[in-house]
Amino acid sequence: MASRANVIPLLTDSSCNAGGAKSEAYYLIFSLSLLLIPLPAQADVVWPALYLETRLFSWWAIGIGFVIEFFFIMNIFTLRPKQALVADLAANAASALLGLVLIPLGGFSWEIFPGSVIDYLLNWGTFNPVTWLATFVFACLTNAWLESYVLKRFFKLPYTRKTFSWLVLTNAFSVGIALASLWWEPVEL
Repeated sequence: MASRANVIPLLTDSSCNAGGAKSEAYYLIFSLSLLLIPLPAQADVVWPALYLETRLFSWWAIGIGFVIEFFFIMNIFTLRPKQALVADLAANAASALLGLVLIPLGGFSWEIFPGSVIDYLLNWGTFNPVTWLATFVFACLTNAWLESYVLKRFFKLPYTRKTFSWLVLTNAFSVGIALASLWWEPVEL
């Protein structure tokens, strides 16, 4: 059986624990008191990018975006349907997985600055038209950048202003539909 010193080495390290058993008791009480903090209270912090992300990751938004982008990718890069299908799947998989983290982080960064300045100057809350617009633009640009990277890196397709602009436009359709759905059917918490 392992001794307590082996299980929790920080509690018995003499450099960190000059008080011995008394320090151990304080550490244990402090650790247990953290369990009493109501975690749902911390979950009340939301911003528009989090709401949008829930819709971007819904099956119907992914399906609509996939179909729209398939035709654009096939025509922009003059690919055969099978090649366009594989490229579209790969690009959308990357933008979905990485966008799951990047879009909410971008929205959070917006809320810190410049969103907080806009909120202060205009006396608006977090869910204001400027923030929704910024969320939409950021989601379109992020998805287009991720998809462009995948298409260039793995499919050796050209990355130009023109192709990037077309990918931003295609993402504007799918992100726009997901964003509009928040008004048609609001998120229920």
